[in-house]
Amino acid sequence: MIKPIFVLSLSLLAVAAQAQMSPLGLWRSIDDDTKQPKAEIRISQNAAGVLSGVVEKSLLTTPGTEPNCNLCSDDRKDKPKIGLEIIRGGQASDGKLVWEGGKILDPENGKNYSLRLTPIDGGKKLEVRGYIGAPLLGRTQTWIRVQ
Repeated sequence: MIKPIFVLSLSLLAVAAQAQMSPLGLWRSIDDDTKQPKAEIRISQNAAGVLSGVVEKSLLTTPGTEPNCNLCSDDRKDKPKIGLEIIRGGQASDGKLVWEGGKILDPENGKNYSLRLTPIDGGKKLEVRGYIGAPLLGRTQTWIRVQ
């Protein structure tokens, strides 16, 4: 006879593994040029399943780095980059481990891009695709989950 505690333990492990295969949590972005950690972004989800991503911490040590989003053209103009919501919208795609339909802001140039998020490597990494028009016209960054 299988013990109920054992079944419960397996169920909890399965739920934890599935949770890791989502974009929810704290992520470290990597600078495209230096390949060094750039910022920590927390992605959360509201009750309707819509994503939001907020910059929690800058990891840059470069003097003279602009602290505000001066190039933003929407309600985020001139707001501090720390605490800035850079991901808005996006929901899970039916039957796939992909979240899309939202926008991602690049606070360095103030532009918004269409968004696709795909957990990879067992949820330890997140492919973040920003694009204009078709998904082929854009760039992909790989963010690292902060444990």
